[in-house]
Amino acid sequence: MTEKQFNKYFNAFILIGMTVVTCIVTAIKLGGAGDGEHLWLLLSAFGSLMGVLATVSSANGWIITFLFGFLDVSIYGFACWMNWREGGSGLGNALLHFAYFVPMQLVGFLQWKRRGAKASHQVKARRLSPAMRWAWLGISLVATVLLYLVIARFDRSAATGFLKVAVVLDVIPLVCNIIGQLLMSTAYMEQWIFWMAVNVFSIALWMNSDQSFAPVYIVKYSFYLINSINGLRIWSRLSKEA
Repeated sequence: MTEKQFNKYFNAFILIGMTVVTCIVTAIKLGGAGDGEHLWLLLSAFGSLMGVLATVSSANGWIITFLFGFLDVSIYGFACWMNWREGGSGLGNALLHFAYFVPMQLVGFLQWKRRGAKASHQVKARRLSPAMRWAWLGISLVATVLLYLVIARFDRSAATGFLKVAVVLDVIPLVCNIIGQLLMSTAYMEQWIFWMAVNVFSIALWMNSDQSFAPVYIVKYSFYLINSINGLRIWSRLSKEA
């Protein structure tokens, strides 16, 4: 099997699998949803499908990534805000999506165009130098500690102790999202390391949520995790060729 064939089948697996599971989960949750929850369940399902289209496109270096991404991050930002408003975690992710992720879709679109991405051409990927890899690792660790201290002050949960787990699960995806999006918009291969971390901790975050639409996002980030591994494989080749 050639790499082109493998990518074709893999993309179909992610897209079809995500669609089927999302529809099943949404249908089950709609049956037990209360008043006012039906609309958000449907919007969450739609946003999840746009998100998986964005991540599959990104893994393959296609510029249409940013159209799907805009729809995904806008809906997800509202979902996180609702979860926080009702006493859960998600404030950091809500702020991240509205103030950073949404405008970064335009930035990424323009940057990828400058690096040769077109409807029929993949982006010219690149790699960080060893020194820059260590620098970004240090930045991520420092940012995680600082943001934890800030967000913990506004935490609405009743958790006590040295570390508040809900805040940790909120902060780590927040930091990795910021760095991952920046590296993605500037076409660096190392973005996929940060996306893997986002996916793992986002799954843990939504597993601790009582929101009716939480299962949709658990499924979503599980598929994202699988796709990010494939994205690292593809971008390793693209950056080597460039």
